[in-house]
Amino acid sequence: MIKYLNSLNIKEETKTLVIGVTSKKECEELKEILTKLSEHKDIYDMCEVTNFYPLSDFKTKRFVFVGLGDGDYDLDDVRSVFATVADEITDDTIIDFDSFKILHEDSRLLSEIASETIGLVTYKYPDYKTDKKDEKEPEIYFYSTTDITAGINAGNINALATNHARTLVNEPRNKLTPSLLAEYAVNLAKELNIDYKIYNKKEIEELKMGAFLAVNQGSKEEAKLIHLKYRNSDSDEIITLIGKGLTYDSGGYSIKTKTGMVNMKTDMGGAAAVLGALEIIARKKLPVNVDVVIAATENLINSEAIVPDDVVVSMSGKTIEITNTDAEGRLTLVDAVTFARLNNAAKIIDVATLTGGVITALGTDITGIFTNNKDFLNEVIEASKLTGEAVWELPVDPFRAGCRKSKVADYNNSPGRDGHASFGAAFIAEFAEDTPWIHLDIAGTCYKEAPYKLGPAGATGVMVRTLAKYLEMKKGN
Repeated sequence: MIKYLNSLNIKEETKTLVIGVTSKKECEELKEILTKLSEHKDIYDMCEVTNFYPLSDFKTKRFVFVGLGDGDYDLDDVRSVFATVADEITDDTIIDFDSFKILHEDSRLLSEIASETIGLVTYKYPDYKTDKKDEKEPEIYFYSTTDITAGINAGNINALATNHARTLVNEPRNKLTPSLLAEYAVNLAKELNIDYKIYNKKEIEELKMGAFLAVNQGSKEEAKLIHLKYRNSDSDEIITLIGKGLTYDSGGYSIKTKTGMVNMKTDMGGAAAVLGALEIIARKKLPVNVDVVIAATENLINSEAIVPDDVVVSMSGKTIEITNTDAEGRLTLVDAVTFARLNNAAKIIDVATLTGGVITALGTDITGIFTNNKDFLNEVIEASKLTGEAVWELPVDPFRAGCRKSKVADYNNSPGRDGHASFGAAFIAEFAEDTPWIHLDIAGTCYKEAPYKLGPAGATGVMVRTLAKYLEMKKGN
């Protein structure tokens, strides 16, 4: 957690000092040093890092100078700079925030993005290795003559919640069953004073969530329906965030390949995202009303598991022909959508690692976004631009008819591979009906195989910050 510091004596400070440098503005106390360094390398180039170890005049063991280029910055530049700063933090560090103010005129926003970025980049998954060393976490401070506490705190919250979501996604299947995911949600709700209800299998059966329960048939782990309710507005409007909660997906009898099954522990990335978003919303006490709904289960194989050709009855009463047991996420989501609508959702956003098709279409840096309401879509896109989490709209309506092609039921859960991402979204859209709805397919963006700008390899926590930012923007409406 980053802390605010309102005074700094550069000559007397012993902690590592990080300073943004540009040829347009130099610190008088460091002018001679910077001039000499610039004779040997381009220290002012964007994100150029120069470590300097003073032998005299200064008590710090190390200066880290970070080049800020020549100007004309956007928010992605801000994140790049502070990601570079984060990579240099190895011990107790003071960051001269004022030396970075050239990046953005709004110190509140700049300090939030800066602290958020550093928190994300320095994330470490608390794994199960036995040879761990006790390492003290470095203390990190932002020095500024302006009180930037509010921005720092907001950024800390954003990073903390996103990192909590990352940890959930990184957890192995046997360490995060549906019951353990529900337990996490309950503990979070209690900590944040949020109302909650966890439905067990018998209660889910009473709700007639046949599509959801069909997926659970192959697992000995009981399904859990998680419902959290945050209320902090006099408005009647409830925004419902639905997260796909497949804590493991083998594909069922439409079984995945050996390599395709690796990392299917991440198939609850949508659930992690909506829990992380709710954590931000509650910690910031945003004046909105938000529900979180997660239909948590595993998709495994036993003698009771669904098979292709089965027909199941959804909570809505509509029947679904199962043609692919590996298109299971949408079965859980349509019942969650119906549950949300019956619980007075004014708008619905579902987040899911739904299809490989979205990866083929958009790669691993852009989330697919689908909707039945353009105004709603534009609001979420605006939020995504502020958080730097890229989204791209893909079509829904042309694919609805394909979802209805079945000789034995109202719907077919997997009409084909061509346009697969849109088929998955269109299937869910049929159950959203006229409720404003958005589907975020994070199959490509939920997990990184290698370190990237905002963190290590593994779960990204994608969409946590965008969902929270969307709700934060709504508070002014």
